[in-house]
Amino acid sequence: MLGNRTPPRLTEFDKQAFDIFVPDDHYLRKAMAAIDWDSFHEVLAPYYSADQGRPSDPPVMLLKLEFLRYQYNLSDRQVIARAKTDLSFRYFLQVDHYHCLVDPSLLCLFRGRLGRDGFRKVFNQLVGMAREHGLVKDRLRIKDASHVIANIAIPATLGLVSQVRDKLLAAAAAFEPVRVEGERVNLELLRQRTEGSNNEQRLLARVTHLREILSWVDELLPPEGDANRDWKRLVAQRQVAHKILADQENPQAGDRTLSTVDPEARRGKHGDWFDGYMVDILMDADSDLITQINVLPAGGNEAQDAIELIRREEDAHGNDIEALSIDGAGFNGPMLREVEDPEGLNVNLFVPVPKEAATKVFTPGDFVEDSEEGCVTCPAGNKSRSRRRNRKDTSWVYQFTRSTCQSCPLLESCMGHLPEHNGRSVHKNGYELEYRRAREKTKTSEYAAVRTEHPKVERKLGEMLNRHGARRARYHGLEKVMIQQLMAGLATNVKRILHLESAPTSRVQPAM
Repeated sequence: MLGNRTPPRLTEFDKQAFDIFVPDDHYLRKAMAAIDWDSFHEVLAPYYSADQGRPSDPPVMLLKLEFLRYQYNLSDRQVIARAKTDLSFRYFLQVDHYHCLVDPSLLCLFRGRLGRDGFRKVFNQLVGMAREHGLVKDRLRIKDASHVIANIAIPATLGLVSQVRDKLLAAAAAFEPVRVEGERVNLELLRQRTEGSNNEQRLLARVTHLREILSWVDELLPPEGDANRDWKRLVAQRQVAHKILADQENPQAGDRTLSTVDPEARRGKHGDWFDGYMVDILMDADSDLITQINVLPAGGNEAQDAIELIRREEDAHGNDIEALSIDGAGFNGPMLREVEDPEGLNVNLFVPVPKEAATKVFTPGDFVEDSEEGCVTCPAGNKSRSRRRNRKDTSWVYQFTRSTCQSCPLLESCMGHLPEHNGRSVHKNGYELEYRRAREKTKTSEYAAVRTEHPKVERKLGEMLNRHGARRARYHGLEKVMIQQLMAGLATNVKRILHLESAPTSRVQPAM
C-alpha cells in the first residue's frame, strides 16, 4: 500500500548536524536544490496499491537511493550501508538520525515494481523538468550507440546444450516428476555411451536427447490459472531450448543464444567483438542532455532504433525534433525515407556517407530507370525489361542479354570483360533518391556545422558508461539492463542540469 509521501520531518538536531557537516557546495545539496524530487511521487504512486498491504516506505526515497547507487557506483548493500553513516546521504534522503533505513532487498522489489516502463517515465519526467526550465531545445538531436558487456560467462556449445537441458528438466519436474527421473537415467546412460567420443559426436548425442525431451514437454498442458509460476518458468525454459536447437540447425543464421543465464544477450561488433547489448541514446546538442535511451541486443538495428528513439521522445513530451545527426549506421534507405518523410517524422537528417569506389566503367547511376514501364536504359540507348528483386528485397536487378552487350560500341566503358552467359547486370536501389539526397547534403555548410557538434555525444556516452556504471550489465535480461541504463542516464543528466543551472546564461543558449 502506498505509504507516506515523505519521511518524518527532521529534528532541530538533524538540521544543525546537516548544516555543520554537509557543506553548502556539496553535490547532493545542489542536487536537492536543482531537482524537484517530490514531483516524482506522481509518477511512482500508480505502481502501488491504494488500500492493500502494509504502508510502503516513501517511493521517492527509494528512487533517491537508486540515484545514489548510480551516482557513486554502489551496490544495493553498499548504498544502504553508506547511507547509515554518511550525513550527506542522509541529508539527500531527508531522514533523521534515528530513522531505520530499508533492507537492501527492498530496492530489488522496487525495481521489479516499476519495471522498464516505470523507470522510463522517471527518466522522461527529469527531461521534462529540464525542458520546462528552457534547457532542452529541439534544434538538433545527436544519436550514438555503444556496447554494454553482459554479466555472463560464455560456455562452449556442448556446455550450453547441457545447461539448457538441465534447466528444462528442472522446470518440467513440477509437472512430470516420474518422466523427468527417467530422462535423468537416460542422461547417465548417454554419458557412459559417449565417453571417449569426440566433442562433435557428444554434441550430436546431446542435441538429439534435448529434442526428444522437448517432444513430450511441448505436449504438457498448463494448470488452471495463468499466474502459476512453475508453468511460466517451464514455458520460458522451453522457449530457450527451442532457440538453442534452432541455432544448432541453422549455424549461419546469426542471432545465436550465448547463455542460458541471460538468453537475450548476443554477440556483436563495436570496434572489437563483444557479448552483451547496445545502449542507444539521443542527446540535445544545445544542452548536452540525454533526451531518450534504448537498449538493443548486440548487433541490433541501430538505424531502425533511431526512428524508435525520436518517436518515444516526441510522444513523451509532445515536441517536434527539427534535425538529427547520426553516424554511418544511419545511411540506411528505409530509415532515411521514414525519418525525412514530410508526412511522418519530418526530421532533417545528417549522416556521413560511405566513400564511393573509383571506377572507370559506368555505374548504376548512369542507367536510367523507368519504374512505370519496368525497364532500364543504358548509356548506349539499349533497354532491358528483364528484372528480379535482390535477396534483401531492396533493389531491382536488371539483366541485359549477352548479345546486346557484345554488339554495344560502349562495351569497354561499361564492363571490364563480357560474362560468358549474360550481359551487364544493373542494380537499381529502391531508395536511390534518399541516398542521393544524403550525399548531396554532405556538400553543404550546414552539414559541416552539424558534424562538428557530433563528437559531443561520444563524450556524453563515455561519461554515462564509465562514470556511472553502465558499461557492464549488472543484471540479466533486456528489461533489467534497460532499467540500469535509464538510471545511469538519469544520474548523468542530473549532473549536467546542475552544471547548466550554475553556468552563466550565455552558456546555455542554443547555438545559432
